[in-house]
Amino acid sequence: MTRPTMEDVAARAGVSRALVSLVMRGSPKVSEHRRRAVLEAARELGYQPHFLARSLASRTSNLVGVMVSDLRNAYFAEVVEGMDAAAREAELELILNTGRRSAARERAALESLLSFRPGGIILLSPVLPAAAIREAAQRCPVVLVSRTSNIAGVDTVNDDGETGAGLAVDHLVSLGHRRIVHFDGGAAFAAGPRRKGYTAAMERHGLEPMVIPSEHTDAAGAAAVRKLLNVFSPSTFPTALVCGNDFNAFGAMSALDEAGLRVPEDVSVVGYDNTSLAALRYVSLTTIDQPRTRIGQLAVAALTQRLRDGRTEPLRSRVEPALVVRSTTAAPRT
Repeated sequence: MTRPTMEDVAARAGVSRALVSLVMRGSPKVSEHRRRAVLEAARELGYQPHFLARSLASRTSNLVGVMVSDLRNAYFAEVVEGMDAAAREAELELILNTGRRSAARERAALESLLSFRPGGIILLSPVLPAAAIREAAQRCPVVLVSRTSNIAGVDTVNDDGETGAGLAVDHLVSLGHRRIVHFDGGAAFAAGPRRKGYTAAMERHGLEPMVIPSEHTDAAGAAAVRKLLNVFSPSTFPTALVCGNDFNAFGAMSALDEAGLRVPEDVSVVGYDNTSLAALRYVSLTTIDQPRTRIGQLAVAALTQRLRDGRTEPLRSRVEPALVVRSTTAAPRT
């Protein structure tokens, strides 16, 4: 059976091939009436757009490859939502995969994305070595989210992690806390600025910093709490935790509950990212907000500027974090 073409869909719907192309790219420039007619014709014919073939034929690509570090982390899903909205507006198509926080898996995932000959690649908090990113940038524009870089041809979008962690410490100190511990994000590239910001804020308040090595996962947050339970007595136990991200905070709160410690009555907890889960009523996590949708939009905008405006200079975008106070922080018990 011959594969139906875009011309076949156009003939069935009684429209031009160009209009069918706009519909298949999700363009907002098409009326709802014509969109329905084209999609109905495509359904009747069994037509599916072949984006790779279209890219090869035109020698340009509207595909954008997106590699997500961890599909379980709601932060990345919310950044991708921002990317999707911006990509539709720019008539770009996103294709996604994940490297599961493994450098070897990420390298394979990146090669898979590059095999589609995309117009550009967006990497969300990759753990890839810089050499792999540099090689990719020689094949198409690359944008890094939640990771810095000085590589030519690579743009970056980050929040100010130092300021964000400092906001968390300042908030806890204003409530009267003095024994404030930070669970850091381990090898995650966002962890360094947050750790630095925590340490600087503690020293600014004349307090002794204490950083517990951890990771940006709920399991690591729980493990860090268990480590504290083995180190401190009830009378000297920290009264507040600044966690590396929201998932880390969720795990920490679970382990505190298992140990019979109440949040915030016994221990206050602050997360980082302000994911949608943090706002749920039964969680109500005090956290540091990163404007996730804006971050995704900026990443797509950076690619669009390179692809269509001819920009060659690297773009270093930075968004400002903000404190969101909810129910997991309170004054320490006297």
